[in-house]
Amino acid sequence: MKKLVHALLFILPLALIGQLKSPSEFLGYELGTQFTRHHQVVDYYQYLAQQEPKRMQLMQYGETNERRPLLLAYISTESNMKNLEEIRKVHLKNIHGEAAPNKAIVWLSYNVHGNESVSTEASMQTIYELLTNKKDYLEDLVIIMDPCINPDGRDRYVNWYNQYKNSPFNVDPNSKEHHEGWWSGRSNHYMFDLNRDWAWLTQVESRHRLKQYNKWLPHVHVDFHEQGVDNPYYFAPAAEPYHEVITDFQRDFQETIGKNHAKYFDANGWFYFTKERFDLLYPSYGDTYPTYNGGIGMTYEQGGSGRAGLGIINRIGDTLTLKDRIAHHHTTGLSTVEVASKNVEKLNTEFRKFYSQKNFTHQNFILNGNTDKLEALANLLDQHQIKYDKGTNASYKGFYYATSKTGTLRASENSLIVSTDQTRGSLAKVLFEPKAMLSDSVTYDITAWSLPYAYGLDALATESNVQKTTFQPSNSTYGIGDTNSYGYLADWNSMKDAKFLAELLNHKIRVRYAQKPFSLDGVNYDRGSLIIISADNKNVPDFTQILDRASKKFAKSLTPANTGFVESGKDFGSSYVEVLQELKIAVLSGEPASTLRFGEIWHFFEQQLNYPITVLDESYFNRVDLSKYDILILPDGWGYYSFITEKVAQKIKDWVSNGGKLIAMGGAVDGLAKQKGFGVKEKEYQRDSTVNLQAFDTSEREYIKSTISGAIFKTTVDTTNPLAYGYEEPYFTLKLGDRSYEYLDGGNAVYLAEGQNIPVSGFAGSEAKKKIAETLIFGTERMGRGHVIYMIDNPLFRGFWENGKLFFANALFMVN
Repeated sequence: MKKLVHALLFILPLALIGQLKSPSEFLGYELGTQFTRHHQVVDYYQYLAQQEPKRMQLMQYGETNERRPLLLAYISTESNMKNLEEIRKVHLKNIHGEAAPNKAIVWLSYNVHGNESVSTEASMQTIYELLTNKKDYLEDLVIIMDPCINPDGRDRYVNWYNQYKNSPFNVDPNSKEHHEGWWSGRSNHYMFDLNRDWAWLTQVESRHRLKQYNKWLPHVHVDFHEQGVDNPYYFAPAAEPYHEVITDFQRDFQETIGKNHAKYFDANGWFYFTKERFDLLYPSYGDTYPTYNGGIGMTYEQGGSGRAGLGIINRIGDTLTLKDRIAHHHTTGLSTVEVASKNVEKLNTEFRKFYSQKNFTHQNFILNGNTDKLEALANLLDQHQIKYDKGTNASYKGFYYATSKTGTLRASENSLIVSTDQTRGSLAKVLFEPKAMLSDSVTYDITAWSLPYAYGLDALATESNVQKTTFQPSNSTYGIGDTNSYGYLADWNSMKDAKFLAELLNHKIRVRYAQKPFSLDGVNYDRGSLIIISADNKNVPDFTQILDRASKKFAKSLTPANTGFVESGKDFGSSYVEVLQELKIAVLSGEPASTLRFGEIWHFFEQQLNYPITVLDESYFNRVDLSKYDILILPDGWGYYSFITEKVAQKIKDWVSNGGKLIAMGGAVDGLAKQKGFGVKEKEYQRDSTVNLQAFDTSEREYIKSTISGAIFKTTVDTTNPLAYGYEEPYFTLKLGDRSYEYLDGGNAVYLAEGQNIPVSGFAGSEAKKKIAETLIFGTERMGRGHVIYMIDNPLFRGFWENGKLFFANALFMVN
């Protein structure tokens, strides 16, 4: 276990051991009268650790993109803290029934959404109370507290609010202090929603946190949130649907905790609601992920969020203050700890049962496919401590993902085998299952995420045992070998290939790619294959060293070529072998674009592809000379109808006609479709006009007929289209709504063909399925000397839809 430290980033004077200062006493202002900046929160937690070294330990478990510390505080009794590591080990042994622990672990997580800012304030009051008035709760508990999961987002909000608030603060909801700008404090540095990243681990905060979480696997985990200012408090039990792996005890204990909260809220005359809106299905939340790992995972939602500030008048005329919000989160935090302290034996017994009782239909998942994609998946599984093996040469029968029917698949030593008969078997079942069982079609988030589809792998879920052997990492060697070759060849079928290409382009290496299949030295090469000719790079210093380093860095195999005269296909000097050179890429930010969708693109370039971009804001877009850029990306968003005026559309068309490349995604396509000159057209759809009078209470059920709750669809792929280089049929796309466009006159790279409008996994309403039938997913349009690329679905969604990323790389590099 990582060594715990008592002092971190700032050296504070050691105070005399005595009565602890409350947060208000330490900070110099009454808690709730100001927002506390992150460095002040750090100072207070350090102060507590210095004052109470026998009952509290503080550790920095990571650092954000903006270099703010991520902290965990461990508190318990003096005797428990002396044996902290032993308590942890005994707790984990209980998973296998090898110990009889008498302590329970409670983990409290605050401020995953930065502008849901009250929870960090409440954390300071809660830890103070646990060390003073409520110290009896600690006798049989270890409490782990993360005071701020998202320091970058929280400080963004706090700094913004301090800049714009009135003095004294203004409770009028129309005042500027209640209206954040485009980039709110909700997200982290890369505009990702960290509360939807627990399973996918795309962000540095998530990866750091999970390393520590996996060391403890707490019995109880609470994620403190805020919702709209007009909502009363929400706490457990959660709404349906509950995932089927959730045990009866996990359901019942949510009820137990909820009733305890209600006791305190009733006594204070506070309003609350339960069993609504916030379900337990999507696996990447701060309540579901802990639940799928045997804990009692819960979301608590206080009314407020970024609009509330220090105080605001809500819809019914009541004033909601930061002090009120602190009191509510503080109460549920202590109530949670209280209930856990009274149920230590039961929590330990049921935790052991969770890991011992498994009777899943699918016992094994067999995965075949591209080595790079298998390695990417294995990396994710390693972070979740999900074990996997390799197969042996044998065929198996089961649910075949490609057809959604019973089928067979042959395993081999190159196959990845994931069994549900393992410690993390429940989590593996949730992440790999072909279809999550829905007890209710009204859900809070997407309803499909199955990793074989997300990673583009050929997969089988089988009810039988599978012969397997221990997985061993590849011992392949990389590099260029012969430095005197005419050139070097590389395949193109994964994100690792795109990263390799970006590395070469960043070093001014000229790379060619094949637009037609070819063969050389008895080896067949597909469209998109990379061709690196030594003569092309004779003026690049250290060409061979750069190429050799890139090959090793990305574990990329290179095949030497001694001639450009191919055995079949087009020679390397053909016009069908295009030259790739450094690209200047711009991405639009600001009001038309969704911050989340912009963030996915920003993160893709800087943290995955490692390729430079220029960010253009919509506020000065009309003054930008687009001729300086080769590519312009318009992220998905809701404001394009007003942004893409006739003048803006003409500017973009002129630039594209002169050789530019436009990549329009989601809502940006909506905006372009309203302007003349673009070939994309919304599908004409006649909604069912049959008069069917509905009871008022069924309106939500009627609404979902026109929705798609993040469902997976099988599509048709034109593998000869440059946008689809490196792909094979079929491609499974994740649809987030019923946006639908007619096929293009040409250039339809990916589309829903006849009969493909039924999801293979997840929920789609009856009207939505009709609307999306036979529509475009990804396509290219020639415009003068340039191209427009339409991406109706999002290939970069939340950074986890791994198999979509090569489409985006193709849009950058291959469509010319």
